Amino acid sequence: MKRVFISVFFVLVAMIMNAQDIAGHWGGTLNIQGVKLRLVFHVSRSGDSWTTTMDSPDQGAKGIPTGKTEYADSVLTITAPALGMKFSGKWQGADKIKGTFMQGGLTLPLELTRGDEEKPFSRPQEPKPPYPYRVEEVTFENTKAGVTLAGTLTLPEKGDCYPVVVLISGSGPQNRDEEILGHKPFLVLADYLTRQGIGVLRFDDRGVGQSTGNFGTATTLNFADDVEAAVRFLKNDRNVRNIGLIGHSEGGMIAPLVASRSGDVSFIVLLAGPGLRGDHILLEQQKEMGRVTGATAGELDYSAAVNRRCFDIVLSSASSREAEPLLKAYMDSLNQAGKLPANMKDERGAELWRRQVLSPWMYFFVKYDPVPVLRDVKCPVLALNGSRDLQVLPENLGIIKKGLEARRNRSVTVKELPGLNHLFQTCESGSPTLYGTIEETFSPVALKEIGDWIKGQGF
Repeated sequence: MKRVFISVFFVLVAMIMNAQDIAGHWGGTLNIQGVKLRLVFHVSRSGDSWTTTMDSPDQGAKGIPTGKTEYADSVLTITAPALGMKFSGKWQGADKIKGTFMQGGLTLPLELTRGDEEKPFSRPQEPKPPYPYRVEEVTFENTKAGVTLAGTLTLPEKGDCYPVVVLISGSGPQNRDEEILGHKPFLVLADYLTRQGIGVLRFDDRGVGQSTGNFGTATTLNFADDVEAAVRFLKNDRNVRNIGLIGHSEGGMIAPLVASRSGDVSFIVLLAGPGLRGDHILLEQQKEMGRVTGATAGELDYSAAVNRRCFDIVLSSASSREAEPLLKAYMDSLNQAGKLPANMKDERGAELWRRQVLSPWMYFFVKYDPVPVLRDVKCPVLALNGSRDLQVLPENLGIIKKGLEARRNRSVTVKELPGLNHLFQTCESGSPTLYGTIEETFSPVALKEIGDWIKGQGF
């Protein structure tokens, strides 16, 4: 969802001709199914060997060390077994190297040119200290999972009777700022709300940043337990009376889960939250993403049919272990018949897809239907979607509203905000390929909608 965007780490190394030819900054761009990611490699010499660190400006990653490097006959080969990556490129002269980048079933062209160090995109909304409010670094425990979660609590400078919201990130490992492509949406949202007199707790996902735990084995239910731990921390340790939840994307599934089983949640805000079952969300997302990246109607239809069959296997199974041989047999039959869809390309790509579908998180997500939980939510709810969201389509709003009102929740506000994408940026196109190129991190219109609605609850 927001995460239709797949998080990938990239490794490369120094080009070894001589000190004059190679030392410096090298930049290139990977095109991953229409999503463009810039890479910058900082090359320096140490004795008879070369060392390189790598930045991915659009992902906010800097100083990533590289792995083994070999250079012979003008061909540079870099392998990083721990990350399952390999690069092979040939020196072209004129400060250029053309090669191929491989990772996890992906094989992509990568051309590097020498230049100045890449400058990050401007992010004018990102707040800078000093802040006109209190900022505290905090930790709290999810004793059920044995996980310590670390975050930042921002509180209004004056008074002690105000609501405090917990921010819940979307799918994929996210830090407390929900950082993506150089943007920090939760930092901007927390700053805005705290200036409006609303406290905010945002925290690193388990296994991310300063939080402990294993993100890769967790499901949406486990993340809901983490949020419940945040609510308990605010209620018991900080003596907060009115606690709200703001969930983005998958976080918009988690917030109702927590609110439906905790009497300590006073209100929730769903930002691009899913209303459909997970398999339908993924199929819609794949269709829209394929469309904006230039796939043909025939390719989209065939890919949807294959994915539909994969999801049906998951839906009819009692466990991932039961689904595994059935899914493997289906994928093998497609491969043997030469009928793998374009997004899988080959046997390795099909294997990667199979592992993704059977991962704890996706196996749960494919089967999860938010509507029964929405029916059990009794507190006030604000649900927002951007009209140009391609990851969770705005049509989900109607399903969310119907689910919430099924058992007479009378305090439901649903709005589709014109011209906004999945990250709530003002845009011409909702394509995720443009998220990083847009200066705006979070639409002021959306920020005002959220702040005004919370303050309107009368806390």
